[in-house]
Amino acid sequence: MKRKVGLWIDHRQALIVAITDTGEETKLIVSGVEKQLGHSDSIRSTTPYGSQQGTAADIRDRKFMGHLNIYYDAVIASIRDAESILIFGPGEAKGELKERLDRNKLGGHIVGIESIDKMTDNQVAVKVRQYFQEHSARK
Repeated sequence: MKRKVGLWIDHRQALIVAITDTGEETKLIVSGVEKQLGHSDSIRSTTPYGSQQGTAADIRDRKFMGHLNIYYDAVIASIRDAESILIFGPGEAKGELKERLDRNKLGGHIVGIESIDKMTDNQVAVKVRQYFQEHSARK
């Protein structure tokens, strides 16, 4: 059974739409990370050797990346068996996921990456359906 997957992703959530011979299924994965604050929002350490131990921003960045690692692992586990993968969404998450798929030897399954702003769940499902219908018609 061929499984084609399209997903809209940003740092907060991924909506995965899987199309198989038997139908379509959607899955939402929420990262649980909050918006990363800019460096101007960081708090400096008031202890004499605080900079050697790591600033609040460094600690926050490590925590943010730890959450993202768990999130991306969950997304990859959900799409690992896909024959074709379409990735779209705003921001940097698309590229970060692509790099992880490449490291997991799944990069060859990526059929497209597109920058697209916020979409409803229904719009994501329609886009994935249309993309794979158009591409299967071309073959």
